[in-house]
Parts: sequence; structure tokens; C-alpha cells
Amino acid sequence: MRPSLNLTPNECASPRPAFHESRFLRPPRNARRPARDGERGGARLKATLWILVLASFVYVMFKVVPVLVDDFEFQDGVQTIARYATATRQNPEQIRSAILKEAEKDDVPIDAKDVKVQAVNGNVRINVDYSVTVDLTVYQWTLNFHPKISNDSLT
Repeated sequence: MRPSLNLTPNECASPRPAFHESRFLRPPRNARRPARDGERGGARLKATLWILVLASFVYVMFKVVPVLVDDFEFQDGVQTIARYATATRQNPEQIRSAILKEAEKDDVPIDAKDVKVQAVNGNVRINVDYSVTVDLTVYQWTLNFHPKISNDSLT
């Protein structure tokens, strides 16, 4: 079919290309581009840096999370001690010794002077201040904890 001078809107100005000229047999577009030798190592360096960041994050979490779990367990134990102390009307010295036993069980480094107990009319308030130093090989990170437990009676 040859194009005529009087074309209708449904006819095209040029004939259809042969199958060998179609898009199915064309070489890929990136085959025509020159090789990018200057950008070859950029992706490797970026991936290596991300792997180092991820590995250091995992290492820090491996060192810090056990300390945070110990603190959570200690706070839960102290809350339980405060509840039972209210029910059994224990004096502050008995409460303090129970807290020190709980700290020893949960691997929390506290002394008797770090524990402040107030027990008045069935209301128990316990304040504990302590810190734990985490060795991160290149840095010593000191985590400070200040659990405050209050078990006020409803009456």
C-alpha cells in the first residue's frame, strides 16, 4: 500500500514497518549507551556502609536490651513488693531488704543507700536511683534509671 496524497484520518502517513524493524527485534536501549566505568564502585560502597550501620545497630542493641529488660523486671518486682507491703503493713526496713533481694535477683547494681522507702498509713512510696554502664567497645554508655513506685491505698 502506497501513501496517497489524499489521506483519510484513519490512514497513516507512512506505511507500517516490517517485522524486522519493529520494536521486538531492536537492540536494548542501554546497549547503545557507553559503559559507566566511573560509577561502578558507588553502589558497593553504599551497600557496605549500610551493612556497617546495620551491624553496629545490632551490636548496640545486643548490649543495651538486656540492661533495659533487667530494669523492667526490677520495676515489676518492686511494684509487687509495694503491693504486698501495703497488704501486710511492713515497715520501711523490711521493704528495703525485699527490694535489695529483688535487685540481686534481677542483676541490678544498687546499694541500700540508693533505695528510699516511705510507708505511712498503708501508703508505700519507693524511689530507687541507680545507673548501669554499658561497654560498647569504643564508648562507655551510662544508662541512668529512676524508678518511682507508689502504691497509695484507696481509703
